This record gives sequence, C-alpha cells and structure tokens, in this order.
Amino acid sequence: MADPSTYRPRPGEIPTDPGVYRFRDKEGRVIYVGKAKSLRSRLSSYFQDISALHHRTATMVRTGASVEWTVVTTEVEALQLEYAWIKEFDPRFNVKYRDDKSYPYLAVTMGEEFPRAMVMRGAKKKGTRYFGPYAHAWAIRETLDLAMRVFPMRTCSSGVFKRAGQVGRPCLLGYIDKCSAPCVGRVDAGHHRDIAEDFCDFMAGNSGRFLSRMTAEMKGAAAELDFERAARLRDDIGALERVLEKSAVVLPDATDADVFGLAEDELEVAVQLFHVRGGRVRGQRGWVAERDAETTAEVVEHLLQQVYGGESSEGVPREVLVPVLPDDAEALQSWLAGIRGSRVEVRVPQRGDKRTLMETVARNATQSLARHKVTRAGDLTTRSQALQQLQDYLDLDDAPLRIECFDISHVQGTQVVGSMVVFEDGLPRKSEYRRFIVRGDETGATDDTAAMHEVLTRRFRRGRKEAEEHERDVAEGRERPARFAYTPNLVVVDGGLPQVNAAARALEEAGAVDVMVVGLAKRLEEVWVPGEEHPLVLPRTSEGLYLLQRLRDEAHRFAITFHRQRRSKAMTQSALDSVPGLGEKRRKALLREFGSVKKIRAASVEELAGVPGIGPALAAVVAAELGSTDAGTPAVDPATGEVIEDEGARGG
Repeated sequence: MADPSTYRPRPGEIPTDPGVYRFRDKEGRVIYVGKAKSLRSRLSSYFQDISALHHRTATMVRTGASVEWTVVTTEVEALQLEYAWIKEFDPRFNVKYRDDKSYPYLAVTMGEEFPRAMVMRGAKKKGTRYFGPYAHAWAIRETLDLAMRVFPMRTCSSGVFKRAGQVGRPCLLGYIDKCSAPCVGRVDAGHHRDIAEDFCDFMAGNSGRFLSRMTAEMKGAAAELDFERAARLRDDIGALERVLEKSAVVLPDATDADVFGLAEDELEVAVQLFHVRGGRVRGQRGWVAERDAETTAEVVEHLLQQVYGGESSEGVPREVLVPVLPDDAEALQSWLAGIRGSRVEVRVPQRGDKRTLMETVARNATQSLARHKVTRAGDLTTRSQALQQLQDYLDLDDAPLRIECFDISHVQGTQVVGSMVVFEDGLPRKSEYRRFIVRGDETGATDDTAAMHEVLTRRFRRGRKEAEEHERDVAEGRERPARFAYTPNLVVVDGGLPQVNAAARALEEAGAVDVMVVGLAKRLEEVWVPGEEHPLVLPRTSEGLYLLQRLRDEAHRFAITFHRQRRSKAMTQSALDSVPGLGEKRRKALLREFGSVKKIRAASVEELAGVPGIGPALAAVVAAELGSTDAGTPAVDPATGEVIEDEGARGG
C-alpha cells in the first residue's frame, strides 16, 4: 500500500471553498468520493496520523495514490455532484447505506384509461400513484383482496382485460363483485376512474369519510328493513377496518414523514426506516451496512443522500425525522426540496408522539444490529477462512481479495461463448461480470483451450489498454468508464491442465505475469497449477475448495445462460437479417409482398424496388446478398422451415 505522505497535497494548494474530492488508486481508479464545506480542512484531516483515523478510512488513504478536487459554488451543488460521481464511479470505499432489495409498492396506474391496482417494484413511472413500500408482496395482495369489496376496480393485466372485452365475459372477480368489470361495459371509464380515485383517497389516509358514509347507509338500509343490503354494508365496513388495522395510527395529525433510526458501533451501522403516510405506518425497511464516517451526523447525511437520490417527487415526504441533524442540514433540505418540488423539513423530534415513534424505530435498529452480528459472525469467519486457506494452499503473497473465474460454453463447437465472474472479499460482484463471444481462428473453428486462450487474452489486453487510455484521459481532464476495473489477485478457469496452460500462456502474452492462475477440474475437484505435473487436492471439507466450487459453478451458470440466448436467437434468424440496410419494417414489407424468402430470392431488382420503402439501391443490395448461397448446398429458411433449392441443382 502507498504511503499517504507521497501524494499529500501542500495545504496552500487546497482551496477553502466548498467542493467535491476524489481519491484514486495507483491504477487511476476512483476509490472514494466525498464533499466538504471547506476542501482544505477536510482533505488535511485525511493526512494526519494514520493511527487516529477510522480503520476503513486509514485503509482507503493507504490504498490511494492521488487526490483531486472540484470547487463548486454552493453546498447544494456539492451534494448533487457527490451523488452523481458515486453513481458513476461506484467507488469501493463509499459505503452504500441503502439496501439492494426492490421493495414492493401498491401502485394504481391513474395514467391509463381504466386504472389498475397492482404490485409494482423498481423505478416509479409517471402517472402512477404509489402506496408503501411494503415488506412483502403478499401484504399488498391481502390489502387489495379486502379493499376490493368496497372499491371494485380493475386488477387484471392488459392482456386479460382485452381478452375479456373480446369474448364479452368478465373474469371471476367480475362475477363475485370484486371488480366493476369495465372490460365488458358494466361501468364506463368515468365511473371506473371515480372508484380508483376513491381507493387512492382511502389508501392516502382519508378513510374517515368512507366509513362514516357506509355506516349511515347501513343504518338507513336497516331502517328500511333492507337487511340483506345492511349486512353487505356491515361486511364491507369490517373489511375496511381490517385494512386499517394493518397500518396502525401512530401520529394523530395525519403526518407524512419518514422516520429513521440508527444503531451503530465502530464498524457497522443498522438502519431502520418507517414510512408514515396519513399518520399511519405504511411500510418499513431495514438494512445493515459498513460504517465509513467518523460521526453519526456524517452517517445520516450519506444515508439521506443515497436513500432519496434516486427517488421521484412522490418518494420524498414533507418531513424527514432523524436521530441527529447532519452538518449541512440546510443544504440537504434544499436538495430534497428540489426533488420533491416543495418544502422538506429535516429535523430531530424532541417530544410527543414523533419522539416516541423515533424511539420505537431506534429499538428496531438496535435489535436488527444484534441479530446481524449473531448471523454475520459465522459468515465473516467462513469467508476469511476460505481466503486464508487459498493463500496458504496456493502459496500466494496476499489473500486473493479479487478472484476472476472463466468458463467456456458451446454445443459441438457452435455458438462458442465465454464468461467472466468476479468475487471480491469472497462475495459475488455482479456488476463486474463480463461475457465474450469467441471468434475463433480464420475458419471460425475453435476448441476449449483455444477459446480459453482467446478470452483471457482479450480480457487482459483490454485491461492494459484501458489503463493506458485512463492515464491519457486523466492528463487531459476526461473521464470514461472502464469495463475491466481492477487486476485480479487470482484467476480460476474451469478445466484441467490443458485449460490452465492455455490461460497461463494468454496471461504471459498479455503481460499479466504477476497474476496467479489455477484450474478446477470437475471430475475429482482437483486444483491444477501451470507447470505442475500433479494437481493439488484440497481437503473436501475446506472452505477454500468450497469457494472455488462456488466460483466455478457461477461462471458455468453465467456462460450457459449466454450460450442459450445466442442459440435461441440463431434458431430464429432469417436470411434477411444479414442484409445491410434492411431493418425490421422493410423485412416485413418484403415478406408481406412476396410471402417467403424463396420468392424474394427469385424476384428481380425491379420487382424488389417496387416494394414500399425499398429503393433501387437497396433492392440491388438485397438481390446480391440473397443470391450468394452456395449452389451445392441446400439452404433452409429458418423463418419458415422450408428448403430453398437452387434452380441449377433442381434442373440437374
């Protein structure tokens, strides 16, 4: 690791303005992004006595080889630029304070003619109202099942909706009065939209007027001796009350707020987030991350930045309740207000119901951190043990913190592809996975060893080229994302000694002489090392062997998935697909005009040029391309399955 004093900037060089800074490693990769009110004060703190720094910060400073900064005008600009750079570079030392789960929401597609209630994950879409998030999708379905008694709106997909309209018969929900069946015209679009808007109002917290109205109707029906309708209204009221029971009232003033609770130690922080809408807890989220900040205020700042950075205006509430105010609270509020489109208040509740709720969320975070430590201890120990065993068995200088595994997949030499999977610290890093289409030699033929040699050569030559380009880009003040970010400590190939020797030869030719390569043969699970006559046999119960097996299996899964995709695509290709300048619409126009590829092949240039969208120049290209089939080989049109016979062959 580098000595921080070798790249420490002189204090007079660093401005006192607000800005964003980036640490880079010796390969020029961005490893950390941060912001500061005063760049001079913040950057100077990194180059103090290393023993006084947080463990993670000290490791980052030692890993770094240079630091650079960008001055901005305001702290809000710094927040925006910091978030943009973290998203762009994905620095390894910037902790992600949000979980990687896609929590489900109850969504109502108000932008459609007939709005639909559904479970939805992922990015939010314009014109759709969201309620949640919920911890489980089944909780949303239970809510919908109860609420549809009173708000019988559409929940079916577009295909089911269209098919019901074509046959003139609604689905089962339409028959049991849990859908108003707009698909068959029982209600018009306006009436159905009114139902959807009432449902949205109810879910947004305006439940009192619906319960009051239904209670009055129930009493009126009973007074008129219409006991059947009164009983139905009684059951509907009970269904709505059960929906409300699922989200208890915690704030009587119908507050919209997100409440954050933290529990932390020197290394990790547990986060709990309660979403309160209309005074009710509509959803809960929780996760545990490594801690990369010195103070709780910095943790809160990074947390809010990452939680709300990718949200739409509907995802940011009017109030954000936190245990400690961040240092740049005013700038953070301005940034959140820009996302929401109206004022957002970030504050620490001091008394009353909001303070009580904050304490409840904090207790949840404390329990979450305790559970995490119990379950994580074994996992951390196991991964550390596996990496240490590989270091010992393979006689490596350091533990292999980054391992790349390669595999080849094909069927009898056709559609040959390669895969590269990456494990860092014993865990998959799927954003670094790569796929290769193996080109082969001049004739297109290749075998496993040649394919492995080609894939490794391309990977490491590309990595070396990107490193050279990156040095030029940094010198010229430009940034381009790299596909092969870091050099691995260990390369694993799926196969025995031939594959290992091919891989070792490729690494030597690419100049990666300091990278260890081994092969894992599936039959006896032995480990082959280049230049060794006999393989290493790791203990069957060792964690090191288990990690290699996980790598090999993941590389095989990734390769065979890609191979199947290419094989499926090749089976449905047409001779027209390879004609340059012939897009999908023009291909369809030709097939619509002539009926088959065989008849297109037989048409003259003038006939082809008569098709709408096909000019004389493109008609000549189509005739030349389709007339290039070898005379002695019968061709098959994959689109129709028919054999395309040559006129000369048929005449002979």
